[in-house]
Amino acid sequence: MRRKLLPLAGLYLVQGLPYGLQSGLLPMLLRAGGLSLTRVGLAKVLYAPWLFKLVWAPLVDTRGSPRAWLTLSTAALGLVCGLLAALPPVEAGQAGLPVTVAGLLLLLNLGAAVQDVALDTLAVQLLEPAELGPGNTVQVVAYKLGAVVAGGGLLALVPALSWSLLFLLLAATYWLAAVLAWAAPALQQLPKPPPSEPSPHTLHLGDLLAVSGTLWTAGFVITYKLGQAGQWPGWGAGGPRRRQEGCAAHVLPTGEQGAGSLFPLVLLDQGFSTPELGLWNGVGTVACSIAGSSLGGALLAKHWQLLPLLRSVLRFRLGGLACQTTLLFYLDTPGARLGPGTVLRGAALLSLCLQHFLGGLVTTATFTLMMRCSQLAPSALQATHYSLLATLELLGKLMLSALAGALADSLGLPLCFSFFLALSATPIMYLGLAPNTLASSTLA
Repeated sequence: MRRKLLPLAGLYLVQGLPYGLQSGLLPMLLRAGGLSLTRVGLAKVLYAPWLFKLVWAPLVDTRGSPRAWLTLSTAALGLVCGLLAALPPVEAGQAGLPVTVAGLLLLLNLGAAVQDVALDTLAVQLLEPAELGPGNTVQVVAYKLGAVVAGGGLLALVPALSWSLLFLLLAATYWLAAVLAWAAPALQQLPKPPPSEPSPHTLHLGDLLAVSGTLWTAGFVITYKLGQAGQWPGWGAGGPRRRQEGCAAHVLPTGEQGAGSLFPLVLLDQGFSTPELGLWNGVGTVACSIAGSSLGGALLAKHWQLLPLLRSVLRFRLGGLACQTTLLFYLDTPGARLGPGTVLRGAALLSLCLQHFLGGLVTTATFTLMMRCSQLAPSALQATHYSLLATLELLGKLMLSALAGALADSLGLPLCFSFFLALSATPIMYLGLAPNTLASSTLA
């Protein structure tokens, strides 16, 4: 199994680089170049290719092998980075991002989205059921580490690295990853599809939905993080996460789902210093999220049943959110504060880290569930099938998060979090409706 997981870890780490680059590093470089916050925010439009993965997922299914698509898309990312190295990010006297640079960044996202489809398809076809837990731990953790390296590590090197050297370094990294994708022996052992599978030219949406467990899994991935809509819009392990623009976005680094959540913003209003909150909501929550993801993979590797594990973790998450909601009701009373050294201050920080720990665990388990469901599909459908579930998972997280701020302003934070608490109970009850093909399956 290690022969499979090591190359997958390297490739998923590289896959996280574009998100870290564009969510952490690029906004800082553009802002330092004199662009307005509005212009910097408009750069998020370049994420558009990620919303259309279902367009080219059938091509990965039907034209060539996932390994060939992965190698070509990764090499293309290196080429785009090489071209970006030759161009300045902001031209003198220009109010926005140069058209050529914007076009190359759009191509960078297109290549990364194709790479995402190809790598996920390769993992679906390569991993055995007993390897899905560790495999999805590698997916989630390595992606997060790649995003941190590009968004934080490279940002720390910016004073010593010019724009050109930065992108030349990224280009070299992508080309090495392309060699790994093509030459790694473990990635060359994909099973051949049986001759009885349907012709790829006659596949329709009905073929995807007819795969056993698909409709239930689609419903679950749409609802499993509705109660976390208090977190600003984010993306799953296989794509970029949007960041809230403005002061708070730069104070609060990326956590489990986005630049910050309503709860850290409450702590900021309660007198937490920005360095303290940045440490806890940045380094602390990322570390807890990675620890949760790793624990999820370890438990699944020990042959824990997937759905009972999800049910237990979701119940713990519901309890953590209930504690946060109770704290918010307390803070809504006159004179209530989270003073330095108080028990409530420590409890608030503990609940923040606990939610990210549980979020990492539930994310690994959910992506394992998605991959298991896609393995039930014919190999000629697996890339499209997994991309469908991943797109629905994204839409589920965005469904209420876009309205989270408005709900907090109109209802008040205690009532808003009470609403999110009620939503968090939905996926727990929904697990009771799981079909036998998933409910009785063990990762063994």
